[in-house]
Amino acid sequence: MRTIEHWIAGKPTRGVSDRTAPVFNPASGQQQAEVVLADATDVESAIAAARDAFPDWSQTSISRRTKVLFAFREIVNRRASELAEAITDEHGKVLSDALGEVQRGLEVVEFACGIPTLLKGDYSDQVSTDVDTWSFREPLGVCAGITPFNFPAMVPMWMFPVAIACGNTFVLKPSERDPSASLLIAEMWQEAGLPDGVFNVVHGDKVAVDTILDSPDVAAVSFVGSTPIARYIHERGSATGKRVQALGGAKNHAIVLPDADMDFAAEHLAAAAFGSAGERCMAISAAVAVGDAGDRVVAAVNERARSVVVGSGRDDSSEMGPVVTRQAQERIVGLIDSGERQGASIEVDGRGYTVPGFEDGFFVGPTVIDRVSTEMDVYTEEIFGPVLSVVRTETVDDAIALINANPYGNGTAIFTNSGEAARRFQRGVHVGMIGINVPVPVPMAYYSFGGWKDSLFGDKHVHGPEGVSFYTRAKVVTARWPHSSHASDASFHFPTSK
Repeated sequence: MRTIEHWIAGKPTRGVSDRTAPVFNPASGQQQAEVVLADATDVESAIAAARDAFPDWSQTSISRRTKVLFAFREIVNRRASELAEAITDEHGKVLSDALGEVQRGLEVVEFACGIPTLLKGDYSDQVSTDVDTWSFREPLGVCAGITPFNFPAMVPMWMFPVAIACGNTFVLKPSERDPSASLLIAEMWQEAGLPDGVFNVVHGDKVAVDTILDSPDVAAVSFVGSTPIARYIHERGSATGKRVQALGGAKNHAIVLPDADMDFAAEHLAAAAFGSAGERCMAISAAVAVGDAGDRVVAAVNERARSVVVGSGRDDSSEMGPVVTRQAQERIVGLIDSGERQGASIEVDGRGYTVPGFEDGFFVGPTVIDRVSTEMDVYTEEIFGPVLSVVRTETVDDAIALINANPYGNGTAIFTNSGEAARRFQRGVHVGMIGINVPVPVPMAYYSFGGWKDSLFGDKHVHGPEGVSFYTRAKVVTARWPHSSHASDASFHFPTSK
């Protein structure tokens, strides 16, 4: 059985813990590896390696840092297929989707390659007589990322390229369900010339998380996961004086207005709901059909859902793979059962889905549930599976009010040909990321990613300009080079400009 180890101070290590967890191939349902689970000593070793590497790395010139980043970018690009295959084998998503994930992660690396411009400070000459003022930003120290299973390459890449480019060192705690991508990334950093200890990986569970949150040597924590854990991370990390950005769960809605192109809307709703088996924090899980759009969009989505090709992620013909674990499969099926019991109409049923040759895989077929009310479990729960619930409203204003009443505020979209309705929607919804005829509005790397309400704890979004701000802190310098005539300028009153 292959063992997946930590990466600490530039080399793989099993550490001192004897605990392990299974790593499955979701398509076959078989265990393919085991991952070591860190105890507190292992995590402290990784943090110590990052702490020891920080003084030199933080003082490394921006030019040298940028050279390492450019080299890393080229290596990831060259080894993208290898990284995508590791993701597919442990997560289950199809290879084309895994390659897309790597590409979106690379975009953040490319953004971080521009760090010389992003770290430029301000300068004000002669703010007072013979006095100048300027500002610049400095790295924080050891930063940590705690990342989810659904994007084992992209979400960490939202964090560590910016943190490292800014002069910080980094400890990554990836999901133990699909950990191999993180080890490949560590190898790529080393090949790019990153000094040992600047990037470290520790695998683990709550023990590892709590050690990171409690460590006085960790200055900042970035997290993506469920809302209950995001709230916990934010509260515990903040209590120990850390900067924390904790992205939580989502219930992403897409409004479909009667004037929308129904075939276009249905095609994109299906892709947004069933892509990556719905295991995306930006997946559309609730379609809000306005007025007489309801029957038309449901019929069109049903047709598309029935045509989705489900199979192994390694099969080039597959459009959708399995979900990540047996437990996830059972939870999703249970929520579909609940929707049926509570009176919703199961239009396309993905329960009991099997793929020939992969009968033990963790598959759930595309599922469409109509006539869903906001009290039903399939609406209130974040399903994180290939399930699209359809809620109906009379007007666009009713749809906006429905979205705003939801506790989540991650992403949302509208399908319409009305510029007036789109503008009213984008200004009226209390959501962080909005798409207009774009169902999965993940911003480009040079904008920041983040939601509102229970989808984000902390005041900074991920990557982009807010990522640079999160991983640095400002210094402001006021300077004067005195000459003999200044000897009489000192005063006991509060200094003012003159």
